Amino acid sequence: MTHSYPEVFDFQGFNAPSRIECDIYDLIVEGTIPQEIDGSWFRAIPDHQFPPKFAKDTYLSGDGMVSLLRIQNGHADFKQRYVMTERLKNDRAARRALHGLYRNPYTDDPSVRGKDRTVANTTPVWHGGRLLMTKEDGLPYEVDPQNLETKAQFNYGGRLKSQTFTAHPRLDDESGEMFFFGYEASGLATRDVAFGIEDRNGDLVHEEWFEVPFCSLMHDFLVTKEHIVFPVWPMTCDLERLKAGGAHWVWEPDKGSYIGIMPRGAGVAHLRWFHLEPRAAFHYLNAHSDGNRVNIDFAPARVVGFPFIQEASGISVPPEKMGGRGLVRWTFDLNRPAGGYEEAILGPGGDMPCVARKDAGKDYDIGYYQTFMPQNGTPHIVGPVGPGFNTIARIEVKTGKLSTYAPGPECTVQEHVHIPSKQAGHEGYLLFVVDLHDRMASELQLLEAGKIEDGPVARLQMPFRLRCQVHGTWVPG
Repeated sequence: MTHSYPEVFDFQGFNAPSRIECDIYDLIVEGTIPQEIDGSWFRAIPDHQFPPKFAKDTYLSGDGMVSLLRIQNGHADFKQRYVMTERLKNDRAARRALHGLYRNPYTDDPSVRGKDRTVANTTPVWHGGRLLMTKEDGLPYEVDPQNLETKAQFNYGGRLKSQTFTAHPRLDDESGEMFFFGYEASGLATRDVAFGIEDRNGDLVHEEWFEVPFCSLMHDFLVTKEHIVFPVWPMTCDLERLKAGGAHWVWEPDKGSYIGIMPRGAGVAHLRWFHLEPRAAFHYLNAHSDGNRVNIDFAPARVVGFPFIQEASGISVPPEKMGGRGLVRWTFDLNRPAGGYEEAILGPGGDMPCVARKDAGKDYDIGYYQTFMPQNGTPHIVGPVGPGFNTIARIEVKTGKLSTYAPGPECTVQEHVHIPSKQAGHEGYLLFVVDLHDRMASELQLLEAGKIEDGPVARLQMPFRLRCQVHGTWVPG
């Protein structure tokens, strides 16, 4: 390697690239992993193989790394590999980064112009017998779920016409369907969105296109038993700005926000838009429909949180001033011609939310998410936003009852995954990485989901620091 990584938070301290590919057989376990847990936890991690072409790159441009924690009979094995994308192969051949700014191909080395540049670093998706590594700026890469070897880029044998595929598909536990979309579906800065459905066997059965009011960072969406919801926030892309070497995303609050809602199965011709005040959100706890009333539960902020987008937008808003009113429920009444929504506060704000898969898209009671509580420790830098979360929260949304767990004042927590239990009446488990900042180390912790305040039932020791993931997926054995 000819030069070192930039001295900015995306590449220093706990965010320093790891670049470790490995196999670790039988991790050391403190406590006991319940015998009923049998499955695989896949994690997607941005991890720059080489120092970036430009110093002001973002953590989110890191080459995709996939890890596998296989749990069976109270034991756990760990494996980690790079996703061998076309981009990484080209960079390795040159022994340097050939690709430029985040999602701006006009800043790439001429030798890779026009070649696929996605890094497949955001979410491992398991459905239809396939493991896909996704990033929403391109098509996913299929990875072997046993040895993590990269197979090929995936587009249903050429039948998918969209150029992009979301990092947040939604699964219906009853029908077995997977719902997904791709924004900028026909190319950079376009308003086209492709909406697709994959059946339980992994076959593409539907693809339909529509236009959004403006090109927006549409990281996630929602599916209920009766409706599809497409949030559009004022993080915008402009083709001329890209051609001039500028940023892909800029915060433009004057555009406001839009929520698009359509009846499930009715088609995009029935998509209705609600125009709202400017907000920013990337993930949603859950949604459900009550007749023509559609409820979405999430924690919207008043301004985008990513430092690299704030810098490109000419603003600087500290984390403590970005928040909205906490974890809220927005209710849209499709019978109201004037539009608008009702808001109810559910609990403190946070992010990285999830529910048990059986509750997705339905009226539900229990959710899990992460937050920062000052009493649980001082801020520590980890991941693409900067300060990491230090607390895991369990909320009963109907009553507002909140339970929390914090691993320690020098710790941050990465996104947890929910593991269902086979026992009747048991809420399952939460599994997650804990960043040990005082030791520059990592461990895995396992909580009983219904009793998180009791602390971990098992702690799995890692022999090296795990770089902060984006998202993970649990696949039952």
